[in-house]
This record gives sequence, C-alpha cells and structure tokens, in this order.
Amino acid sequence: MHQRLISDKIYENLCEVIPGGVNSPVRAFKGLNIKPVVIASGNGAIITDEDGREYIDYCGSWGALIHGHANKKILKKVKERINLGTSFGITTKIEGEIAHKVKEIIPHIEKIRFVSSGTEATMSAVRLARGYTKKQYIIKFNGHYHGHADYFLVQAGSGVSQVNPTSSSAGIPDEMLKYTLSLPFNNEEALSRVFEDPTLQSNIAAVILEPVAGNMGVVPATKNFLKKIRDFCNQYHSVMIIDEVMTGFRIAYRGAYDYYDIQADLTTFGKIIGGGFPAAAFGGKAEIMNYLAPLGPVYQAGTLSGNPVAMEAGFQALKLLQAPNFYKKLEQKTNLLTNMINQAISDTKANACLQQAGSMFTIFFGRKSVTNYEEAKLCDLNLFAEFFRYMLSNGVYIPPLQMEAWFVSTAHTKDYLIKTGELVAQFLKKYN
Repeated sequence: MHQRLISDKIYENLCEVIPGGVNSPVRAFKGLNIKPVVIASGNGAIITDEDGREYIDYCGSWGALIHGHANKKILKKVKERINLGTSFGITTKIEGEIAHKVKEIIPHIEKIRFVSSGTEATMSAVRLARGYTKKQYIIKFNGHYHGHADYFLVQAGSGVSQVNPTSSSAGIPDEMLKYTLSLPFNNEEALSRVFEDPTLQSNIAAVILEPVAGNMGVVPATKNFLKKIRDFCNQYHSVMIIDEVMTGFRIAYRGAYDYYDIQADLTTFGKIIGGGFPAAAFGGKAEIMNYLAPLGPVYQAGTLSGNPVAMEAGFQALKLLQAPNFYKKLEQKTNLLTNMINQAISDTKANACLQQAGSMFTIFFGRKSVTNYEEAKLCDLNLFAEFFRYMLSNGVYIPPLQMEAWFVSTAHTKDYLIKTGELVAQFLKKYN
C-alpha cells in the first residue's frame, strides 16, 4: 500500500478532536484494515489525497457529482453568486428559479421546500404526512436508509448497518420507534399483512422507500411491489413518500417517475439537487405541501434552508442535465464499465453479481443476486475489504462499504472506465 505519511498525520490529528476522526461514520473505513484517505482536491473524475496520490473516483460525493468534481460551468455561476453574499436567512430569487426548474422537470411536484440535508428532507416529509393524515404509523423497509432521524434507524442500511446487529442506534428511546414498522423489501405478502390488519390500516400515515435501494447496494424495487404500495396508499389514504435523495435525477431525468412510471404523493431529493453543496428538498401535491407553516399547522424551518449559493449550484446542475441525450450518453459510459465487469464475473465463474440502475451499480461478493436486505447481509465482507484495498492501491476509489453504490459521472473518460474494468477483472481472476 502506498505510503500516506501526510494523510496519516492529518487523520491522527482529526481523531484528537473529532469522534473517530470523521464527521460521517462510513468515512472511517471500518473493517477495511487501513486508515482513511484524506482528500485535498477533486477535478473531473479524479480526486487527489493529501500525499498527492490520484484516484479515479466512483463515489462522487455519494452520487451528488453527476457532472464530476469542480465542474467549470457550475463553479463559474457559484463564484458569481458568492460575490453577492453567502447567506441571508431571507428569501432570494434563486430559490424560486430552482423550484420552478424542478416543477418543469417533474410536473407532479406541485410545490417544493428546500432544506440543507437529506435527513431534514425525509424527516420533514414524514412529519408533514403525519400532520396531513392525522395518523401515526409509518412503514419503511429493511435496508433502506432515510437519514438519521430517530424513527428511521430501524433495520437501516448504509453505515448504520455497522453500528450494531439490528442496524439501529443507541440513544433512541423505544417510544420513538413504536410507530415505525420496518418490513422486508420487495415482499408483497408482508406489506399486505400490515395494511390488512384492522388494528393498523386506519392509522398508517405514510409508506417511505427508496425506489432503487442504494444503501444496501443497488437493489431495485419490483414494479409490482411499487404498484402494491401505490394501491394500498390510495385505498387507505396514506401518503406514499418516495425517497429520491440518491436516485433523483440519477437513474433517469425524472427519477423514479421515468424509471418506474410511478407517481408519489411526496418526494424527497438531495445530492444532485445541490450541485455539490449541502442542499436537499421535499415536494409533492400542493394539497399536502400547503399543510406546512406558514400556511398550515406543520412546522419546519432552517436558517440555511434555500441558501442562495447552494441553490445556484443546484440550479446549474439541473440545467446541465438538459443537454441532448444526457442520460443516454451517461448510461453508455456506465455500460462500458459494467459490461466488462459482468464479462469478468462470467469468465472467472466468480460467486459475485453486479446490479445496476442507470449510472449507479454495485458489485456484490458472495451472492448471485440480491433482492432485499436479508440477502445483502449474506455478502462476503472480507472479500469486499480485500477488493477495496486492491482497487485503492491501484488508484481507484470506490465507496468503502459493500452495501453502497458506485456512481459514474460525465467526467469519467473511456480510458478511466477501461482501466477500472481491467482492474476488477484482474482481481476476480486472482481470487477465484
């Protein structure tokens, strides 16, 4: 492994003042038996650590950077915006411009409100659903990660799965969880049992899910499963919340609406909608959104919500998505890499599989398919750790957790993609 003397020293200093040396647990590289990478800069598809070593980046700030690092068009407008002031806590014109842009892209988003993080978006959407329906229970699905609000940390995916066996967290009273029902993903029978339970069916405020789970690796919902949720929500007057913090503007231009032809009552957004800055949003039917203060009784607020710099970055990122054949070209890039990996899996007869949705994918080790969280937990984490170290030592950075998605951006070149595919093939040949 390449010597990272400067990075290691920085990380040691971080550990003195920040728990675990990180501000988000997955960055600590738990279970990988190496110290975390400390990044100094990013440009295009390349990130550079504090020791000057370059990596082809397939994390892309966890999917946010669909246009790559330091995109010149976005940065130009952001710098102009910064010169006007960075934060006011007062309404600005750019908030309306990006809101209208989202509505233009996804017409069933009749109204939208911006916040600063995906956790705020999902937390606020659930509070709104409860306030609107005057019901208490929410349904989520095992392995789906909707941020770190107390009532979401039940059988959650992402880095939460490393905290303890139940994927929950210490510090959460049982009373906070009693109205959260976490069900097996893609299991229509379990969903039916809950909605057909006479003690529950009239008190289910919302069903929230990722249309393509990305926090237990890429695991798409089946169309029938999504339709079942939509039908039950219609029948029992529950709010269907589709969490597109990760998949929004990523798996397709209109996200799940295009990918599945499904329409939610409320949708949450993050990552791409911020253009590389801390921004997220939730939106949907005006009838529901109008329950938010100051129009309605559901309170939600934030000093930095709708921050003009973040709104400018997000607005420019969304405009760039409208380039001719944007998603077709991005998926072609992704397929160049994933086709190489699938061929290598076939040639080596590796006990592995690749699952893809648009420009995001995951290689699962130890499984030939993954349809839910229970199957994802059976993956070979030791082999993944070996794989991560191999790729990193050869100049490729992938998400440091088996239960995460890789992301391809427009900045990834053919040479980068081929190099990555060849490295994966070499690894599979070596370990199978």
